[in-house]
Amino acid sequence: MSKANKKPLPGGGTIAQNKKARHDYHIVEKYEAGLVLMGWEVKSLRAGKAQLVDSYVLFKGEEAWLVGAHLTPLNTASTHVIADPTRTRKLLLKRRELDKIARQSEQDGYTVVCLSLFWKRNKVKADIALVKGKKQHDKRETMKERDWNRQKQRVLKAYNQ
Repeated sequence: MSKANKKPLPGGGTIAQNKKARHDYHIVEKYEAGLVLMGWEVKSLRAGKAQLVDSYVLFKGEEAWLVGAHLTPLNTASTHVIADPTRTRKLLLKRRELDKIARQSEQDGYTVVCLSLFWKRNKVKADIALVKGKKQHDKRETMKERDWNRQKQRVLKAYNQ
């Protein structure tokens, strides 16, 4: 198949999203990081078997690690390997970014979470973000604002027809 005949992946190449993180946290800054994976994990991601619900980024030494991401192994792909679906995976970042994120995450109330996994060319990338936790009233305010924006779009659509 030539390059001209290849179709882009549906959904912009997004593999998995952490919608809970967008609800529970204020996103301060976003970064793109590479991910070190095994062969069976890539096959699993191509099949869309990933969950990021309770995943976060941990800094050990001078490296960043993705903890809590669940990649369900395929029965056909991982027959000769003992697959650990929740193993800790190394994140690939530039030294300057890594130092900056680690320094900022040490501040009180800040943490780093994985927002999504996506394809970039033939590589798997992770969208990670420096976040600050929301209080309960902030979550309610976000929901009200989202509902108001939907209502506004409905009114504008009805008015323009």
